[in-house]
Amino acid sequence: MSALATAAEAAREALVADLTAYTQQETPSDDLDALAEGLAWVRAFVTRHLGAPDAERVIDAAPHGDVAVLDWAATGGGAGSVAILCHYDTVWPLGTLAEWPVTIDGDRLTGPGVFDMKAGLVQATHAIAIARAQGLPLPAIRLVLNGDEEIGSLGSRPHIEEAVTGRDAVLVFEASARGALKTARKGVGIFRVTTHGVEGHAGLDPERGVSAIDEMARVVLALHALADLGAGTSVNVGTVAGGSRSNVTAGRADALVDVRVTDVAESERIDAALAALEPHRAEATLDIAGGWNRPVMPRSASTVALFRIAEAVSAEQGWAVEEISVGGASDGNFAAALGLPVLDGLGAVGDGAHARHEWISIDGMVQRTALAAGILVRLGGGDAA
Repeated sequence: MSALATAAEAAREALVADLTAYTQQETPSDDLDALAEGLAWVRAFVTRHLGAPDAERVIDAAPHGDVAVLDWAATGGGAGSVAILCHYDTVWPLGTLAEWPVTIDGDRLTGPGVFDMKAGLVQATHAIAIARAQGLPLPAIRLVLNGDEEIGSLGSRPHIEEAVTGRDAVLVFEASARGALKTARKGVGIFRVTTHGVEGHAGLDPERGVSAIDEMARVVLALHALADLGAGTSVNVGTVAGGSRSNVTAGRADALVDVRVTDVAESERIDAALAALEPHRAEATLDIAGGWNRPVMPRSASTVALFRIAEAVSAEQGWAVEEISVGGASDGNFAAALGLPVLDGLGAVGDGAHARHEWISIDGMVQRTALAAGILVRLGGGDAA
């Protein structure tokens, strides 16, 4: 067993205790008071393990959760600079813990937010601590914490982009995909389509009314026809609402649309198709709002180079890590769009993001902590695994 793997194994109980304590800090994206308490806990936790940062700023991202940027200088003779991205919000509403407490059953630890993505922050923190304890070279580290990732990082995006600019690499401690690291992610567009018709009595005057629901039905068919799964493009009309009563010709209908693409050309094709949508009846109107929430994270040469480092470290630690492209997006997409090398999925091994069976593997926590430590040491100029 490598020295870092041995050190991570020795930290097993601390990893579990810290994740349990962190999970007990409920941090739903839409509760600013809970987010503030959660961020305060995270800052204290990180400082307890890594010492006070050399620089720290907390940015008010209202009406969303605050963004914290913590900097530590290179240690152990290390060089270079790395940004670590972790969001501290979860999808779970306040009070979830009362009906779903943290539970350990063998290797499995369950609880709201453990997989997405509280285990990731705990692993990252311990990885830095064990590499430091061995005097190994580490690069300058910037830890970026945001509280609105689960709702699109609408407030934190510009602060994330500013924080990662100029870094040599960006490591994202989102959960893994069945153990694989994420070297490519789709871009995500979120759009609202609204159709306006003319209300009328559906029985007495059926010809005078113009149905917004009929217009929307045609739009839905047109949108779903834009999907090209072979090219990696999915289009999903996820919600539709409209009308007021069964005997009233609907005057308005609304739909929320999720679009995922693997490259810029596909996003441009979707944009052109949306712009070309027209109502079927001359008396109707159609509006489209929203846009691209996250840009594409391509499998770039620089990201592949980061994965090769992870591959080498895992091999030296006695196991093999794999890579994968996924349909979901993360804050790593923002960094990739700036041309930075990004390695994502460094967090938990487990399953059940956003689901009541969410769980992580404790063995996976130990293994991934050692992996992250080894990657950071390599990025700092060292060669220990």
